[in-house]
Amino acid sequence: MDLIKVVEEAFATPKKNFDSFGPGDTVTVAYRIKEGNKERIQQYRGVVIRISGHEDKKRFTVRKISDGVGVERIFPMESPFIESITVNKLGKVRRAKLYYLRNLTGKKARIKERFVKKDK
Repeated sequence: MDLIKVVEEAFATPKKNFDSFGPGDTVTVAYRIKEGNKERIQQYRGVVIRISGHEDKKRFTVRKISDGVGVERIFPMESPFIESITVNKLGKVRRAKLYYLRNLTGKKARIKERFVKKDK
């Protein structure tokens, strides 16, 4: 068991500090994509519907509507291809997993915004 930890530490990517976010938040993930010999950064904006895993192995699922079709993508938190994660809007939800959004469309799929008081 210790050998596995040694190998994981040897191949670990440097820690990146992202903004803290949770389920219901609208985020923009800047993701590096390789196409042939070219490389570009794609902005993927959507609602975080779940965060799973623990410690360094966390993953989060982002859902967006593209041309009327729901698209979900799972991003590993420690991925070297993630350039940045920007929190656009904080969502006010009462669940940790927002799978019910898959069945909702239009105004019913909206999530109320949570406003945070800033101390001076």
